[in-house]
Amino acid sequence: MTSFFGIEVIMVMGITDIDDKIIKRANEMNISPAALARIYEEDFKQDMAALKVLPPTVYMRVTDNIPQIISFIKKIIASGQAYTTSQGNVYFDVKSWGKRYGVLTTIYPDTHDEAVDTDKRYGKDFALWKAAKPQEMSWTSPWGEGRPGWHIECSTMSSAVFGNQLDIHTGGIDLAFPHHENEIAQCEAYHQCEQWGNYFLHSGHLHVKGSQEKMSKSLKNFITIKDFLKKFSSDQFRMFCLRSRYSSAVEFSDESMEDAKHLLQAISSFVTDAHAYIKGQLVCDPVREDILWERLANTKGTVKAAFADDFDTSRAVAAIMDLIHHGNRQLKAVTKDAGSPRSSVVYGSIISYIEGFFNALGMSFGERQVALGGGNSAMLSNVIDELVRFRAKVRQYALALPEAAGATSMEGATEAERREKKEKRQQLMRERKPLLEACDSLRGDLAAFGIHIKDRAAGSTWEIEEGRQAEQQTEKKR
Repeated sequence: MTSFFGIEVIMVMGITDIDDKIIKRANEMNISPAALARIYEEDFKQDMAALKVLPPTVYMRVTDNIPQIISFIKKIIASGQAYTTSQGNVYFDVKSWGKRYGVLTTIYPDTHDEAVDTDKRYGKDFALWKAAKPQEMSWTSPWGEGRPGWHIECSTMSSAVFGNQLDIHTGGIDLAFPHHENEIAQCEAYHQCEQWGNYFLHSGHLHVKGSQEKMSKSLKNFITIKDFLKKFSSDQFRMFCLRSRYSSAVEFSDESMEDAKHLLQAISSFVTDAHAYIKGQLVCDPVREDILWERLANTKGTVKAAFADDFDTSRAVAAIMDLIHHGNRQLKAVTKDAGSPRSSVVYGSIISYIEGFFNALGMSFGERQVALGGGNSAMLSNVIDELVRFRAKVRQYALALPEAAGATSMEGATEAERREKKEKRQQLMRERKPLLEACDSLRGDLAAFGIHIKDRAAGSTWEIEEGRQAEQQTEKKR
C-alpha cells in the first residue's frame, strides 16, 4: 500500500501470550506460560524474518495489557451488553446486540439458543473474562481471579492504538466467525459507534495437494518454515503466493513450487539479458522502442488497477510477465553488429520498473540482489527485554518500603516508637542499597556497549545507540 499507493501504514500485531494451549503445554514442560509464549514468539519472528516479512509497527502482548482489558470489559458491562456470573465469568450478551450481530457472516442471535452445561445465558454468548482454574496463570479483577477471553484481547489492544475506528483488519478466513464477528460487537459496544472496522481482509487457507483440509499443526499435515527454506527460497514462496488471490484457498505441492521457481528464473534471465544489452554486451537488431514504451505504460496501469481491485496479485504478476515476454521478443542476439543504435533507455526503464515492483513485494533480482540477515538480532532483543524487566523488578522492590517501616500515620505514638520506626526504615534502606547500586552498575555496564536503559515512572525502557555496536566490534579487533 505504501509503495504502490503512497499510503502510510501503521500496523499493529497482537500477540496472544496466554491461552488454554499455552497453559497446557507450559505445564507439560514445567515452565511458566510467559516463558513458553516468548519462545513461540521468538520462533515466529525468526521465521517471518527468514521469509523477509516486514515487522509490524508495534507488537502488542496480551499480558502487557491486562489493566486495559479489565477497563474495556467494565465499560461493556456498564453499557448493558455484558453480564457477570456467580462463577466469576463475564460474557458478552449477544442477544442484547440484536441484528447488529452477524455483519460479516449473517449469523444472528437465536432466541431459542439456550446454553447447556454452562453459566452462560445463551449458547452464542462469548467469554470476556474467564474465572481462574487451579494452577492457572491469573490476574485480579473486579470479578475475581481470572484471565481474558480470546476476543476481548484483540479488541482492547487495537483500540488502545487506533481508538474507535480501524481501517483494515486482517486474518485467516476461519477467523471471520466467531473471532472477528465478536471483535466487532465488543468494539462497537465499547465505543458506542456505528462501524468500528472499515475493511476485513480474510486470507484463504493453504491446502496440501489432494486434500480439502487446510495445512495446520493440529492436523499434523504441515511443513515448518525452517524445513521449507531448506528446499525452497523465500522469493520462491512469495511468487507461489502472488500467483493466487490472497482470499483464495491455495494448494501447496512440489509442482506448484517448481512453477514458481521457473517464473523467477524467467524474470531473472530477462533482467540479466537486459543489463547485458544496456552495457553493449548483447548485440541485437534495432528495437521497436515505441512498442516497448507503450507496453510499459500499459503494464503500469494494469498493475495499479489490479492492486486497487482487492490486491489482485495474480493479475499484476501476469501483466509483468507479459511485459517481459514482449521485452524478450526484441532481445534476439545477432552474430554481427550492424552498427544500429541501441535502445538502452527503454530497457533501463523496464528493468527499473520490474525490480521496483518485486522489491516492493520483498523480492530481489539481478545485479542489485541482496540477502537479508541478522536473524540473531531478534533473539538479542528478547534477551535484553527480559534483563531490563528483571532489573526493573529488583529496582522496584528496593525502592518500595513496606508500610510497617514506611510513612504510616504516627498519631498517638510515643517518641520511642517514632524513633524505632525510623530506625527500621533506615535499616531497610541500608539493606536494599546494594540492590540499587547493582542496578546502577548494570545500567552503566550496558551503556558501555551502546545499550541505554532509561528508568521511568511506569517502568524501564532501553535503546541501542546507533553505530555503537560497530565501534565495539572494531575495538575488539584491535
